[in-house]
Amino acid sequence: MMLKYVNTGIVFQEIPDEVTLAINISNCPCHCPGCHSHYLWEDIGLPLNTDAIDAFISEYGRNITCIAFMGGDGDPRGVDMLAQYIHEEHPQYKVAWYSGRVRITSAVNKTDFDYIKVGPYLKHLGPLKQPTTNQRLYRQTDTGEFEDITSRFWRK
Repeated sequence: MMLKYVNTGIVFQEIPDEVTLAINISNCPCHCPGCHSHYLWEDIGLPLNTDAIDAFISEYGRNITCIAFMGGDGDPRGVDMLAQYIHEEHPQYKVAWYSGRVRITSAVNKTDFDYIKVGPYLKHLGPLKQPTTNQRLYRQTDTGEFEDITSRFWRK
């Protein structure tokens, strides 16, 4: 399977304390009810590979601190390989993955990511900014453990 992306955007709310290039990946197998990006269910877009990553960094590199894969659950190994590539070739950037799965497959090395969001969107539980959400965002600590930082999205 080949990863494909449909569009990108520089975002400020997806990963706390980071200016993030969000890459929207198509061919999503999750099909969450209430999904706000139905178009990403289709197998559309351009190849997402190391050449694409290099082009994004060339275009946006000075303006971002993090690269986030938004989706990619159809090819988690492919997402992991790109995360490894970024850490090896462009180590100044953090790497995040927004997965719609309940847990990350064992075929992926979680420590290749600085941030991982898991959980399908369940409308009745709300998005990350709602304390009732089932979704969780984890940040890798200096010891390699992952801490739940979901509450950073909640208004106090």
